[in-house]
Amino acid sequence: MRRCYHLLMKIFLRLFASIHVLIAVLFAIASLVIVGIAARTGWTALAGGLNASAAQGIIEAIGLIAVAVVALQIAQTILEEEVIREVQVSAPTRVRRYLSRFLVVIVIALAVEGLVASFKVIHDDPAELASVAAFLVAVGVLLAGWGVFIRLNTFAEHLEPEAMAEAKSEDQKLE
Repeated sequence: MRRCYHLLMKIFLRLFASIHVLIAVLFAIASLVIVGIAARTGWTALAGGLNASAAQGIIEAIGLIAVAVVALQIAQTILEEEVIREVQVSAPTRVRRYLSRFLVVIVIALAVEGLVASFKVIHDDPAELASVAAFLVAVGVLLAGWGVFIRLNTFAEHLEPEAMAEAKSEDQKLE
């Protein structure tokens, strides 16, 4: 009975790894499509000449590229954490590292999007500047919350030093 259980668990884990690979591939494809759209947006903006409108188009392309980077980083994180390392996110060290990989790219992308929105509303609709400022404040709160999480998580890591050693040994799978 126990052997049957282990065999069933291995099948499920392989199935989940396959699903993670599919999701990572879809994120990577989405990233490439967004890069293509960004390139076309930038090219179209430049085709109209070097003026304020072109600058606006280039800034919009930068925002799209930031989103593409997020999609690609998520794909990489999923592959490394769920497929290559085959880790279970349970120890404080693993949770911090896993969430940090997502949050760093998300915070950067949101900050870039906020800057893009700032440039856009300054030129198009200054009345919307308060909304963009609120968005950027929210990004700052997210960044601060992430910092608090990391700080509190390090206290938990000191209680479980073996989890930190295990997380470091899992990193060798990527070398």
